[in-house]
Amino acid sequence: MIKRVLAGVALIALTGVLAWLLFRALPRWYGPGTTRAVAATQATAPAPPGRKIKAHLYYVNDEGTRLTAVERDVAYGETAVQQAREIVSAQLAPVADPLVSAIPAGTRLRALFITEKGDAYVDLSPEVASAHPGGTLNELLTIYTIVDVLTTNLPAVTAVQVLIDGKEVDTLAGHVELRRPLAKNEAWVQ
Repeated sequence: MIKRVLAGVALIALTGVLAWLLFRALPRWYGPGTTRAVAATQATAPAPPGRKIKAHLYYVNDEGTRLTAVERDVAYGETAVQQAREIVSAQLAPVADPLVSAIPAGTRLRALFITEKGDAYVDLSPEVASAHPGGTLNELLTIYTIVDVLTTNLPAVTAVQVLIDGKEVDTLAGHVELRRPLAKNEAWVQ
């Protein structure tokens, strides 16, 4: 009898801790309002074969000082989150010469959330920082590739915060503050 009571108390305590994590800790990790956002990593139906949209992807210009927009076909997503995921995945994909990506090779999209307020949280794999060449200009180009590709192509997205390996970080390579969502900045686009 006492074992059953103790097991019941333990179960209630565990449920309480899980509820606290869901409603209190998660918004701190991903920002306000995201508990209602939909994760892009949830099981979703793939885009129908052949159904595409035109999107502007960003690559480093010939001088290596700005980004240049290139129009590409990107798989269609039924929702804003699914479309954002398709766009970021296309941006992260390897490119052929003469295009040069500002994002380090091997970087993968782990998750993507869009809040009701229009803030997108893009969770990238650790390679985005560990394989980054460093320097202020390179860091700005990397960050604004991600920010501008979403804010330009999706009206529902007004700002973007980059997360690394599921965590909020101070900077990518020591220069650009990433503790808050960043708005579109066309100063880095030619």
